[in-house]
Amino acid sequence: MHWLRQFWSGLTLKPQGITMVLAAFLPVFAIIAMFPVVHAIITHFGNDPQAAIKVPAMVTAPGYAIALLAPLAGFFADRFGRRNLLLICTFFYGLVGCAPFFLESLNAIIASRIALGVCEAGILTIVNTLIADYWDDAGRRNWLMLQGMIGPAFQPLVFIAVASVATIRWNAGFLVYAVAFPIFIAMALCLFEPKQPDQGRTQADPASPAGAFPWGSALAVGAATLATSILYYVFIVNGSIAWAEIGVTDPVTVSKATAIPALFILAGSVLFRVVSARSNATQFATFLALFAVGLGSIGLAHSVPGMQAALIIQQTAAGMTVPALIAWSQSKFGFHHRGRGMGVWTSCFFLGQAVSPVIIGNIAARAGSMQAAFLAAGVAAGIGAIGAGAIALRR
Repeated sequence: MHWLRQFWSGLTLKPQGITMVLAAFLPVFAIIAMFPVVHAIITHFGNDPQAAIKVPAMVTAPGYAIALLAPLAGFFADRFGRRNLLLICTFFYGLVGCAPFFLESLNAIIASRIALGVCEAGILTIVNTLIADYWDDAGRRNWLMLQGMIGPAFQPLVFIAVASVATIRWNAGFLVYAVAFPIFIAMALCLFEPKQPDQGRTQADPASPAGAFPWGSALAVGAATLATSILYYVFIVNGSIAWAEIGVTDPVTVSKATAIPALFILAGSVLFRVVSARSNATQFATFLALFAVGLGSIGLAHSVPGMQAALIIQQTAAGMTVPALIAWSQSKFGFHHRGRGMGVWTSCFFLGQAVSPVIIGNIAARAGSMQAAFLAAGVAAGIGAIGAGAIALRR
């Protein structure tokens, strides 16, 4: 427990950090909160022949808005400031998130979900920008580790809360988005507009003057984030198909078999904090190697224990990936360009969410099975790990 006390005592600006760790959960919350009630919503709109298509599209609609608008949110954050824009996005997140409770039109609900995505684009972009503004490299690593742990820890509570209120009314689950309002109050009380550094320079990027946006860095961040996001979502989107190919089709059985391995996403966040003392290339090599072993082993698994062992490694990789990507991306942009830079990161990460099932689905169709597609994804991750490892050794 000594290292935990040391770690906690090393955290500065605790009210600000806790507030933003909770705020960063809101975009994730917007997706996972809907999964327990998808069937109930489809049933309610049973007279609409397109309901089975429209309702899943409603669930994922915010992701497309985030992918499209996050760079614009970053531009506004750089131009007009972070705090007030974050407050606006969070307040309206609560309003449009709860709006479907008062709506009876499926099309209107889909429109409200797109508006929710607009708010999420601002929240996620600005939160990651402020983490870099408020803290130096060590402080960022601490808070990003906590951010990576809070989401998975809260996920079961979200499922329980949504399922509980959904028993009252088909659309009562949307009321859980009111959680944004206490977070909004905490933001108003705790957050402050970061002070601009002298002469447009920052400790993170002292060579980047205020007037020159680093397009090369933005391209590198976008490409690396998109490629990694595609790997990140392989199991999230297609995991149940891989389970079915080894003979496990019952959703309850799949959930039970996945429960323990899923906890290792927390171990991945801790692993990030340990490895973050090393170079960015070393961090990339680490989580890509874990993805290579985890995804490849899922592709080769023939039994439940084999699948669980592979999933433990894959989930550890997933837990390390997001904080490592964010920390690396933050270091590429100075204060005056950080909002746009993190907007690029946010956009490409959610673009990967949309692209991943298309790529993996096509590979599975050509290879003849989803497990073969997992194996191909593992090979791709392995190639990336070798490349990152070579860069780390050269430096």
